[in-house]
Amino acid sequence: MDIKNKINRKISVAPMMDCTDRHDRFFLRLMSKNVMLYTEMVATKSAIHGDRKKILSYSPEEKPLALQVGGSNKEELAEVAKIAEDLGYNEININLGCPSKKVQKNMFGACLMKEPDLVAECISAMVNSCKIPVTAKTRIGFDNEERFEYLNNFIHKMRDAGTKTFILHARKAMLTGLSPKQNLNIPKLNYNMVYEIKKQNPELEIIINGGISKIDEINKHLNICDGVMIGRSIYQNPYSLVEIEKEIFNTKNNPTREQVAEQLLEYVAKEVKLGTKVNHIMRHTVGLYHGQIGSKEWKKYLSDNLMARESDFQKTKHIMTIVQNNEKANQANT
Repeated sequence: MDIKNKINRKISVAPMMDCTDRHDRFFLRLMSKNVMLYTEMVATKSAIHGDRKKILSYSPEEKPLALQVGGSNKEELAEVAKIAEDLGYNEININLGCPSKKVQKNMFGACLMKEPDLVAECISAMVNSCKIPVTAKTRIGFDNEERFEYLNNFIHKMRDAGTKTFILHARKAMLTGLSPKQNLNIPKLNYNMVYEIKKQNPELEIIINGGISKIDEINKHLNICDGVMIGRSIYQNPYSLVEIEKEIFNTKNNPTREQVAEQLLEYVAKEVKLGTKVNHIMRHTVGLYHGQIGSKEWKKYLSDNLMARESDFQKTKHIMTIVQNNEKANQANT
């Protein structure tokens, strides 16, 4: 049995630096039990030599969960793949799409698209070191290279090395001249290239990523691709996961925003006792009331009380007043 079939990647939340840490993933899991979650990118040297408890720990509730790794040393990548397996991660994913200068300097991310043979060697080493799926997240091109033939050949090299699942961000990466933030918007989306990759490689699992946020968009992509990965729109509007649960996974009895906040406060209470700062958790909830009555008050309260270096759990008790007032106001206007 192909191990990839044990993981449901129909909808996933993209790895996002400074966003999808363990606290955010716990928060997201309160709204969706079915989406696949990914860690922030972790450099191989950090995973091997750093504080693993701090860098790689997670709550069991976050699973299914993939560790995303950045690197180009095949021995280090193989070691991290085994570490991920030993820690219970469901998947390890190699980052071939980050265009930042710092990442390029350390020889990983999108610049590796220029080194398909090296990438194949790295993936082969990872596949041979663990039994969990090794997957790749990449752009569709880089700089002046945006040809179907190049991308298809790149994917074939990775396929032959042992990877069967590919997450394709449907934009090329500009390795010079644009910031990482600009690289998320300025290069034009090219969904058709991702569609063509799937059509030409039906045996591979192809996940499409880039600029997707609405249910009708998700369904359109799922008509061709095996899955959809969503990034910034989930972070900006996390409760949209409930709509995804309803419409894509047909989940019943989904939680209200108030219920989500109440469950999160239980997590906050536990984490504060372990030394976690309240703002390290609650900063991820700024968008909980996105588009709802009272959202401005919610954001202002968080900004005024929790974005500072505040570790007093009692502060969070006041949030419940905001939550309950918002929930009642929303229910009265539906």
